[in-house]
Amino acid sequence: MAEFANQQPLALHVPEPKARPGAEPDWSGLNLPPVGAQPRPDEACTAADTWPLCTDLIRVLDENGQAVGPWNPRLDPETLRAMLRNMALTRAFDERMFRGQRQGKTSFYMKCTGEEATSVAPAMALAADDMVFPSYRQQGILITRGYPLIEMINQIYSNKADKLKGRQLPIMYSARDYGFFTISGNLATQLPQAVGWAMASAISADTRIAAAWVGEGSTAEGDFHSAMTFATVYNAPVVLNVVNNQWAISSFSGFAGGERQTFAARAIGYGVAGLRVDGNDPLAVYAATRWAANRARSNAGPTLIEHFTYRAEGHSTSDDPSQYRSAQERSTWPLGDPIVRLKNHLIALGEWDEDRQAAMDQELAEAVKAATRAAEANGVLGHGLHHPFHTMFEDVFETLPWHLQEQSEQAMRERRIKWPDWRPEDGDDMP
Repeated sequence: MAEFANQQPLALHVPEPKARPGAEPDWSGLNLPPVGAQPRPDEACTAADTWPLCTDLIRVLDENGQAVGPWNPRLDPETLRAMLRNMALTRAFDERMFRGQRQGKTSFYMKCTGEEATSVAPAMALAADDMVFPSYRQQGILITRGYPLIEMINQIYSNKADKLKGRQLPIMYSARDYGFFTISGNLATQLPQAVGWAMASAISADTRIAAAWVGEGSTAEGDFHSAMTFATVYNAPVVLNVVNNQWAISSFSGFAGGERQTFAARAIGYGVAGLRVDGNDPLAVYAATRWAANRARSNAGPTLIEHFTYRAEGHSTSDDPSQYRSAQERSTWPLGDPIVRLKNHLIALGEWDEDRQAAMDQELAEAVKAATRAAEANGVLGHGLHHPFHTMFEDVFETLPWHLQEQSEQAMRERRIKWPDWRPEDGDDMP
């Protein structure tokens, strides 16, 4: 050991964000390339042809609200207005549900404020029957696909009309008829599931592709790398989306590896196509998703897309971001707000104005309010009107195992002891 005595001691690097609470935000290290300067390779190109875009940033909307460059999807005004409406409805829904949680009507909620483009624009770029495997911040997909707001609220309130019968954490929706795979609280499990579904679609010579979403923190999970391996080995027709919103619940993206390289660059190591896109630019997100979907549908392989965006609100209603990041970050985020940017684009085209925006916002707020009232008639957290007690033991086994049958009978006996006046003909909605 004597020969190493004079060597410098090893040191461990612990990532640290540039600004903590009380400090001014520092975006000096953020490289924003010129809008419209990014080349758009052919959808049938080799994966290597996309790799320069993994460290670039695909941008379409400039500061004047104009769409420029080869990635401009050239959407018609009607489609642009529909996209704006879907994003505004998603935000209005979030605001109402956040208030509901604060009023004790549900235990938990997660907003996607500032990230609406990363779910609404892809939902409009994909085919309606493509299968999506979302994370917990893609409520915009369900809203864009027309899933009834009341059904979403029933699930959030875990009331008697909740189609998932109170078995899922609020906001973890499941909608088979809308091509929306069940959300899981286990991070990144949806990625290998999406790849497996896409492989099955290819095996059966179907025409539908799969798409999945995770946050940047989830790329540190083993499931992310398993999914990437299977996707590249079997050329699965899948689009894998990484929503880099800069923060996990309290740790910044550097803890997932974002300090050293972009998340899109992970595509290079796996030999698949990769794109890095301005996640607050709805047109850029739409164009990148359509490009990747067309590529998958033509058997050219999977694509990894990094959506570079910012989580404007807390991670969830259980989180206080003021405890770990600068309070000024949201207002100084250089890429702005996706709803404002699309609104300004429509105004620049002469297809929209502030009065119509205000009227639409009011209309959507009233629509969400009406759906909320209708859902509340089915019950809210802690106020009864839940699913019948016996459903706790249903829908898992075709034939209930003996030990669960015993538990069910014991639970019913104890319930009758606690509420001796209850009769079966009164229904099973016992207090």
